[in-house]
Amino acid sequence: MKQVKICGLNDAAGYDAAVAAGADYIGFVFYPPSPRAVSPAQAAALAARHQGGPRRVGLLVDATDAEIEAILAAVPLDILQLHGDETPNRAAAVRLRFGLPVMKALGIAEAADLAQLARYAPVVDMFLLDAKPPPGAALPGGNAASFDWTLLAGQAIPRPWLLAGGLTPGNVAAAIGLSGAPGVDVSSGVELARGLKDPARIHAFIQAARSAT
Repeated sequence: MKQVKICGLNDAAGYDAAVAAGADYIGFVFYPPSPRAVSPAQAAALAARHQGGPRRVGLLVDATDAEIEAILAAVPLDILQLHGDETPNRAAAVRLRFGLPVMKALGIAEAADLAQLARYAPVVDMFLLDAKPPPGAALPGGNAASFDWTLLAGQAIPRPWLLAGGLTPGNVAAAIGLSGAPGVDVSSGVELARGLKDPARIHAFIQAARSAT
């Protein structure tokens, strides 16, 4: 069964929908420039709505140790997602210091970008393979941009991974088929407006991903 991560959750309706639909992971964005950003207190309030359930992922962009400490003091997270320019050394240091699995997001636009995988594989637990941000984009992800999914077909990705970038309920099954992805991540593709999740689209996305072959 394909794994599904619903990222950028910032209100009760979206969070409840992701849990009810059976998401494997939910993502909190701790990056203030994002329209999906939450404070540690907001994330804690959402996380407290359901015991157990999806694994909670904190999306961080070049965060300092002090910033990560403040987040973890407020909300229990299961995975730290590094979505900035963190080097392999930085990823290793975060993993060691905080004792949590690390998911590294890598931007993909061409086959040569897959060379990054070997550098990070020894020090991370998962990969998020996302589209490189379009020129001039203010955000490192969540831009509704996709890449050539066939670049990943047949590749021996050295860690568990999720496909991201431009996915919607209407194209996620095709994306899985073309890439061979074992799991997918969505944010903008299940929104009514930028930063506002749509419970119906969350349900439709998870259903479509689960039915993909």
